[in-house]
Amino acid sequence: MELDIVALSRLQFAITALYHFLFVPLTLGLSILLAIMETVYVMTGRIIWRQMTKFWGTLFGINFVLGVATGIVMEFQFGMNWSYYSHYVGDIFGAPLAIEGLMAFFLEATFVGLFFFGWDKLSKIGHLAATWAVALGSNLSALWILIANGWMQNPVGSAFNPQTMRMEVTDFFAVLFNPVAQAKFVHTVSAGYVTASVFVLGVSAWYLLKGRHLDLAKRSMTIAASFGLAAALSVVVLGDESGYLSTEHQKMKLAAIEGMWKTEPAPAAFTAFGFPDQQARTTHYAVHIPWVMGLIGTRSLTTEIPGIEELVERAKTRIRNGIAAYDALQKIRTAQSMATVSAVTRTAFETNGNDLGYALLLKRYVDDPRQASEAQISQAAWDTVPNVPTLFWTFRIMVGLGFFFILLMTTFFYLASRHRLDRYPLLLRIAVLSIPLPWVAAEFGWIVAEFGRQPWIIEGVLPTAAAVSNLGAMTVLLTIIGFSLIYTVLFIVEMSLMVRAVRHGPDPDPEPEAALAPSVLVAAE
Repeated sequence: MELDIVALSRLQFAITALYHFLFVPLTLGLSILLAIMETVYVMTGRIIWRQMTKFWGTLFGINFVLGVATGIVMEFQFGMNWSYYSHYVGDIFGAPLAIEGLMAFFLEATFVGLFFFGWDKLSKIGHLAATWAVALGSNLSALWILIANGWMQNPVGSAFNPQTMRMEVTDFFAVLFNPVAQAKFVHTVSAGYVTASVFVLGVSAWYLLKGRHLDLAKRSMTIAASFGLAAALSVVVLGDESGYLSTEHQKMKLAAIEGMWKTEPAPAAFTAFGFPDQQARTTHYAVHIPWVMGLIGTRSLTTEIPGIEELVERAKTRIRNGIAAYDALQKIRTAQSMATVSAVTRTAFETNGNDLGYALLLKRYVDDPRQASEAQISQAAWDTVPNVPTLFWTFRIMVGLGFFFILLMTTFFYLASRHRLDRYPLLLRIAVLSIPLPWVAAEFGWIVAEFGRQPWIIEGVLPTAAAVSNLGAMTVLLTIIGFSLIYTVLFIVEMSLMVRAVRHGPDPDPEPEAALAPSVLVAAE
């Protein structure tokens, strides 16, 4: 990839996004686990559950602070590195982000203070309500962010206004209930729940191996295994739903994930293994499982899934339609008013306006898309194919880890039900070594979702190359170096704090006076 302004801007956002996403899954999952643990404490009055909530809450707090800091940087990048994108779709994209800040982040940030400092100042029920508010805020925050991101994947409820030269909202509820956004939300939060469950399971397993904090570790493992098993199963089910929606809204991404260069007869086979070759436009040594991809992608045995080559031919047609829309748009812009625009021009734009973004793909090769040659149209059509080997392998590693988490959680759920958590040191070591794996799966999932959308920053509407700010390449390169250095330092600090907290273990938590039995209080007097 050439180190031009587009590549550098993409690289900068990828670094900050992937780094930020190191903290998001654990925040989502731990917030729910904390609420569950404290609920058990309030219901039973057993002090061990209060101690568990405080201990895991400390780790949640460290992670939460870094997540907030890195998330704020990302939002500034939209205006700094992607100014034309912000201008073009700000009316739509900005609304969910604003709601996220007002409704979700303020809720989460307000109650997280009550969680840490309100243990001896609030009643049991009051503090429990604050903990659940933190969990609700964390998940609502993810919802609104993914509504914005889902619109980028499937831009519904909006239309291009030729007078303002911007995308505008036509149906906010269509944006809100976008099926792609909803599927991404439930899939992402479930992945976060798995991440937190594996983290709690692995740390608790380490305590068992060291013979420390056994009561806390066993109860934590039981909660993590139960919650994690349900979450791991839901990730697979909801991932299947995402695949089904990709067949409808992002056909090229699905074909690239499968390394499917040619359209196969229905039902399509699933490529379990192979070596995609982007230059030769084939997948070497492919091992197919009959019917599976057809069932996943179409939920039927009779519907075809188009291959990459067929989708490229469709892209050529849409580029030509987009050129007609671009020509009509130029005539509209030069007209004195909409009243002076001819009916032919209006009809041409209304007929082909949905393909305007495809004409903008030609801007990489020619200033005026109307002057593009057939070779340039063909080249732009092939630009709609993302990097197939990257998507092929990241997807399969992600899916493989997903099934591993199901096996891991099932094993420890069974051991917990039999009270045998500490009898198999080898399994405990596997749990400890598994701690980083959910982050690998989550990062790869993010790569599949975002890298698979290229070359579009908004699917079918705005190419990534047309969305960047007019900055110097050296300016962006220097900020990449700066971010990398700062984030590396923050990561080292965060890991040091987390490791120190785990090594220290839970602090002794004497039972609150209000929870003591009356006889104990009398004896103390």
